[in-house]
Amino acid sequence: MKLAPPPRVISMKILDCPLNGPRNISEFTYGGEYHPMPADDVDSRAWAEYVFFHDNQAGLVIEWWCHNATSCWFLAERNTVTDQVLRTFNVDELLPELPTAELASTVAGESD
Repeated sequence: MKLAPPPRVISMKILDCPLNGPRNISEFTYGGEYHPMPADDVDSRAWAEYVFFHDNQAGLVIEWWCHNATSCWFLAERNTVTDQVLRTFNVDELLPELPTAELASTVAGESD
């Protein structure tokens, strides 16, 4: 008598939004690796490197994520080898010197 294979467990990947709590990963958009923004007076090469070149390293990285329903941008620390999210946090934890309104417009790509 041949036994049936055990049932396959399908689990959802959950990401903890700092504003809305744990949500299905399908509610989020990946925004890329976090890189400190260069100073305003740098040359075009430095800006091109900031925009187009990414480390794509294996291991711990900090990444931008957006909760689609609320447009809440936040950062996640993730291990790219195991795909485990270690923590999520608001932008102001990393950049406390910027006012929240300025952070939101910077992330959204707006300018004065």
